[in-house]
Amino acid sequence: MRPQPMIAVHDVEASSRWYQQIMGCQSGHGGDEYEMIVTNQQVLILQLHRWEAHEHPHMGDPQKKPYGNGSLLWFETDEFDATVERARAMSADIVDGPLVNPNAQHREIWVRDLDGYIVVIASPFGEVKS
Repeated sequence: MRPQPMIAVHDVEASSRWYQQIMGCQSGHGGDEYEMIVTNQQVLILQLHRWEAHEHPHMGDPQKKPYGNGSLLWFETDEFDATVERARAMSADIVDGPLVNPNAQHREIWVRDLDGYIVVIASPFGEVKS
């Protein structure tokens, strides 16, 4: 089993560009209603779906905020330093970090995406030894 998270966004194309830039990934589908964000090896890591496209009746209500309250979009990368550089270069809304999580013994950066979702990008578990 592999996770394939989907989030609802207001502007799929803008969100796609944001995620591609910060994660160093690419589009796997494209379009203004639905997008697949994939790694360079074509592994799906995130799906974006426009709020107003109603194929999924249980997606939620775009009027209720904050989006994703109680959940985090968490990604692990082997290219943590490059991710931090990209986040800074694009003036991403960094809400915490970069920091060392002593429990996981890895580095993290917490950012807010264009729709307000909290995205955590972390180095591999155990990468930082105490």
